[in-house]
Amino acid sequence: MNRKTMVLTAAVGLLAPALSACGSASGGGAGTGAIVVGTTDRFEAADYAPAPFDPAYAYDAGAWNVLRQTVQTLMRTPRGGGQPVPEAASDCRFTDTGNESYRCTLRPGLKFASGDPLTAQDVKFSIERVLAIKDENGPSSLLSTLDTVEAKGEDTVVFHLKTADATFPYKLSTPAAGIVSQKNYDAKKLRTGFAVDGSGPYTMKAEVKDDHLVRAVFTKNPNYQGDIKLRNDKVELRTFADSESMGKALTDGAIHMVSRTLSPAQITELSAKPPKGVKLVPMPGLEIRYLGFNTEAPVVKDKAVRQALAAAVDRNQLISKVYGKAAQPLYSLVPTTVTGHVNSFFNKYGEADTAKAADILKAAGIKTPVKLTLNYTADHYGDGTAAEFEALKTQLNSTRLFDITVQGNEWNDFRPAQKKGDYAAYGLGWFPDYPDADNFLAPFLEQDNFLGTPYANAAVRTRLIPESRRAADRNVAAPAITEMQEIVAEDVPVLPLWQGKQYVAARDGITGVEWSVNAISDLQLWELGRGVSG
Repeated sequence: MNRKTMVLTAAVGLLAPALSACGSASGGGAGTGAIVVGTTDRFEAADYAPAPFDPAYAYDAGAWNVLRQTVQTLMRTPRGGGQPVPEAASDCRFTDTGNESYRCTLRPGLKFASGDPLTAQDVKFSIERVLAIKDENGPSSLLSTLDTVEAKGEDTVVFHLKTADATFPYKLSTPAAGIVSQKNYDAKKLRTGFAVDGSGPYTMKAEVKDDHLVRAVFTKNPNYQGDIKLRNDKVELRTFADSESMGKALTDGAIHMVSRTLSPAQITELSAKPPKGVKLVPMPGLEIRYLGFNTEAPVVKDKAVRQALAAAVDRNQLISKVYGKAAQPLYSLVPTTVTGHVNSFFNKYGEADTAKAADILKAAGIKTPVKLTLNYTADHYGDGTAAEFEALKTQLNSTRLFDITVQGNEWNDFRPAQKKGDYAAYGLGWFPDYPDADNFLAPFLEQDNFLGTPYANAAVRTRLIPESRRAADRNVAAPAITEMQEIVAEDVPVLPLWQGKQYVAARDGITGVEWSVNAISDLQLWELGRGVSG
């Protein structure tokens, strides 16, 4: 989230003072200059995050949204969602009935922004580079089914897979498969800092202060060849420390749109009483929030403890208390609108049931109250994360079955500790890399998984994941996908809590807002334009 660990920022206080004032579109983003978009994503180049925009390293929603503007991929998600379509490629398809060989033909005349030609050798170099570097925080796991890459001439690339993978076209639409130049990127080393070069619709100039990106200016790439139609010549992405200051900038007219992220309080206020000149646009969303477990940690090693937590947690109360309209209960790792979703946790545990949780613990001979610390990142998801974990603590302790404490740490401490197994239980979020059930299951369950969890289920890894990837028709894959969700509900290596909803706020006069963010939270800045809107 790393990728996708970026979810809805959830500030607690209402922002009525900031959002009740009126403002004209004057100031930094005014007139016919750049369209200015605000975000609370923070980008830092540091020892623990040396290469925020290198495709071999970047694996979070914010960084991917920069790469999607600048680095081209063979495929891309179309504006309305659905199956990926060719982008740098003119045609891509499986060449065998077993979905193990995938061939792409490049568009003629492709160039990097520098003017240098882009060839099949560059595609091969870029993909192999991600696999060779295999950064522990990077996206190389997305390419785990890839065996070899073959460049045939200047315009043809053939991907030979280790096993059938009908989701491979989706993976080629992610920045993990971003095409970079051998002139600017080392085959075995990360490109540190904020520089990024590609063949995408924009070039990017970074303004940096104290090793943090404060603004990124995207300018139309005159050498771009692809199927994206740009509706502007320049967009500026401006970072804010919090949702409140970003909301004030929108109301004051200093920025034109908010992409990431409005707090639930702001959503409520904007829905009920939008200020003059500002509109709130709801959009489908697939981000999820969950608790993860180190299944080797003594306190949660017995799955009965994890099952009791699944039976006791009250999702509806949690959402009502903290997130309001910004979320809905989730009873599976797979969101409700994704093909193959089943309410596996609801089917097994129902709504919050203290008696059921008590019976589970009693049957396993586990002494209560179970003492457990829930760890969370204090700075990565916004102020609401602390409120969420306080609410979880209160409701679980009220059952008298648990003695819960909560501990928040900054992301640069939290994530390494979580991956090392220092936490028995922890909170994380996930934005999908692509809108398929595979991407909500395999990253948590396969070997070398995103969580670094010791949990392993042989049936899932050796039979169900491969089986679910064989069928191009994802409805055909549903039985394997269903079985995996049922196994997760039984073993509870992770406990899904809620599914987020997306909202974008923009000033009147900015068009294309409804297309500017898709269901998997890809930022599509090229959709924004100027004209009569709202």
